[in-house]
Amino acid sequence: MRGRVIIGRMTIARNADIVILTGAGISKESGLSTFRDADGIWSTVRIEDVATPEAFARDPDRVHDFYNERRAGLQDPKIKPNAAHEALARLEAEWGGDVLLVTQNIDNLHARAGSRNLVHMHGEMLKGRCESCGFVCDWVETMDRQSQCPHCEVDGHMRVHVVWFGEMPFEMDRIYEALNKCGLFISIGTSGNVYPASGFVSQVRMHGTGRTVELNLEPSEGIVLFDEARHGPATRIVPDFVNELIG
Repeated sequence: MRGRVIIGRMTIARNADIVILTGAGISKESGLSTFRDADGIWSTVRIEDVATPEAFARDPDRVHDFYNERRAGLQDPKIKPNAAHEALARLEAEWGGDVLLVTQNIDNLHARAGSRNLVHMHGEMLKGRCESCGFVCDWVETMDRQSQCPHCEVDGHMRVHVVWFGEMPFEMDRIYEALNKCGLFISIGTSGNVYPASGFVSQVRMHGTGRTVELNLEPSEGIVLFDEARHGPATRIVPDFVNELIG
């Protein structure tokens, strides 16, 4: 069908806008630990101790140490974008419509793979933010309570630029605007139990204009809301799906 692509039971216009949501499952095959798996990070440390504004106010040294360890791990030379990251960058480059990639991940693997139209809704591990002036900057070294803001030069107000529990994710207006007009929504490597990202598929269905696809290792909690689902390792099913879309 000229100008359209048929995938399973779906027909997608080749100039349709696409919104992609990714979670920890897409980066796990690059060697990064997930947070919510049975053996994930939250099984070894309490959220309340390292990932809330209250934790940072109570014990900034512990919070800094936790994220310094994560930051160092992300910069290990063995941690690289995988075939799933690369396939999504290819989709953005070759698709006929706009492709917005929204990630819950705080790593930099999508950007390293070549994705450019990218929203880090939960922030970025390799950035810091000054709580005094709001300045956001790249930050690859360790951070502590003496760290100085490179903009306002105030000591002791730097924190990792990630969204902690109890804080609002970034760029939600932009995300919802894209969801409301997309022709295809793809959810990749996410369990579907973390709000507000878990509600994105319902947002698309509510407006009735977009088709919805889940690409995941196993069925998510919201599997019944998707028009199409493929399950298996991200490094296999994501490139296969992208190849079907763009040929």
